[in-house]
Amino acid sequence: MDVIHTWLREVFVTPSVLQTLVMLTLVSAVGLVMGKLRIGKLSLGITFVFFVGILAAHFGVKVNVEMNSFAQTLGLTLFVYALGVEVGPSFFPSLKKQGLLYNALGLMLIAIGLLLVVILHYTCGVSMPNMLGIMSGAVTNTPMLAAVQSTLQDILGASGTREVADLALACALTYPLGVVGVILAIMVLHYIDPNRGKSPNELEAKTTYITELELTNPALFGKTVLDTVGLIKKKFIISRIWRGETLIIPSSHTVLEAGDHLLILIHKDDLPILETFFGHRAESRDWNRPDIDWDAIDAQLISKRIIITNSKVNGVKLGALRLRNQYGINITRIDRAGIEILATPELRLQLGDRLTVVGELQQLTKVSAYLGDSINTLDKPKLVSFFVGLAFGCILGSIPIAIPGLSMPIKLGLAGGPIVMGILMGAFGARFRLATYMSNSATQLIKQLGIIIYLAGLGLASGAHFFETIIHGDGLLWISLGFLITVLPTLLVGLTSLFGYKKTHAETVGLLCGAMANSMALEYAMSINESRSSSVAYAIVYPVAMFVRIISAQILLSFFV
Repeated sequence: MDVIHTWLREVFVTPSVLQTLVMLTLVSAVGLVMGKLRIGKLSLGITFVFFVGILAAHFGVKVNVEMNSFAQTLGLTLFVYALGVEVGPSFFPSLKKQGLLYNALGLMLIAIGLLLVVILHYTCGVSMPNMLGIMSGAVTNTPMLAAVQSTLQDILGASGTREVADLALACALTYPLGVVGVILAIMVLHYIDPNRGKSPNELEAKTTYITELELTNPALFGKTVLDTVGLIKKKFIISRIWRGETLIIPSSHTVLEAGDHLLILIHKDDLPILETFFGHRAESRDWNRPDIDWDAIDAQLISKRIIITNSKVNGVKLGALRLRNQYGINITRIDRAGIEILATPELRLQLGDRLTVVGELQQLTKVSAYLGDSINTLDKPKLVSFFVGLAFGCILGSIPIAIPGLSMPIKLGLAGGPIVMGILMGAFGARFRLATYMSNSATQLIKQLGIIIYLAGLGLASGAHFFETIIHGDGLLWISLGFLITVLPTLLVGLTSLFGYKKTHAETVGLLCGAMANSMALEYAMSINESRSSSVAYAIVYPVAMFVRIISAQILLSFFV
């Protein structure tokens, strides 16, 4: 019995490498099970791992400090780097046109929140580290918390152990109402929405718009498609031409004639200019409806989704492939990491891009073979570029950056460095023929594994004083301040979007959820909106907002500590 008792103590009680691994995995498993519990449509998901870790620490579970710190650091770097690689391909395209306004509103929300943090710091006497911990929970952003903790540790060293733990406690206290507060704001915005009750415009948040124009400009009669592209600076794609009853899939050498009906893909903001350039709108139907049967319209032609899996195409400009001239096909859409991109000749293709191609079956088969279109190829992870990028991300995070007015240089840290490098690898790796693509399942696995390990370790490291803070400390004040930081900026930006920029409720709540990194509130928003605009706006705003929150929080902390 003594042997068994000793073994049990070594595995579950005495802090060691083994015991820490066991506790981390048990806390993670229990937290994931608890995370499936729902109250109505609300669930904390993997964040429950954090709270299970807090409870375990409160009831006396102790772990090896060095091992737990390493686990948190490893989990965090895996999560933020995988996140960067995932959003990198769509990061810079999302900053254009409609995405520019969405991100401007998202940055406005972040700026109001940071200003509120500074005001509350002075008026309520709460330290800046604790205010940033409160904000991390209020905006449901644990990577931001990790960045602030890392910066605080660099500034205070070993003497700041309690301050770092208090950061996590502040986040834990305000996190639940951070979720609920955004949902309450969504309800208020839904109630006062000026367009409430109207049918949703499905493609308000899309980056491309389809229109049908009748060619009436005499200056373009007899010109080729290539000629027209050079006459105007706006970007557009002519995907189909109706000449009487004949349907034509145009190439760059197709000659335009008077009365041609052109089906054109554009940025919606450019519609008035292109209408003046080509001719008046002659739409026989709403071409932006999601349920259009393109195969029935094309009759003798078919439409096919082709995935770029040929590594030789990775990083090559679309125009350089001359697909339209060689195969007589037309690329009408390109989906990159959930963002729809206009298929312009100068666009560089990347592994994993999903192309919507229209043409004859025989030609589509040839194009498919040339571009790859083998999902099994993408399932093989590109680990060399992953680890190289992760290493450079950690190195980048350690570089001191001198900022005027600060007594000491700041660092991006192990939260900021890897996410910046991940975004750069995802966005520009293809230009250097680096295979940075990871399948969605692989990306989600790395992200989930990383953040779960981080949250489990964070809970075990900071939970010992959790209930003491609520009962005898400033817990109730922190919760109140967190709720204010959640609701006030959300409502202000939501009202600006609805009434100032005339955006739909679906678009507005999508960008709000993206700026708040609140996927749980997004689920609720999508349940009350028929439009998919919420998820599109969320995807556009989320990467920029995540990056800005991680960096801005560290800079703000450096000014006040």
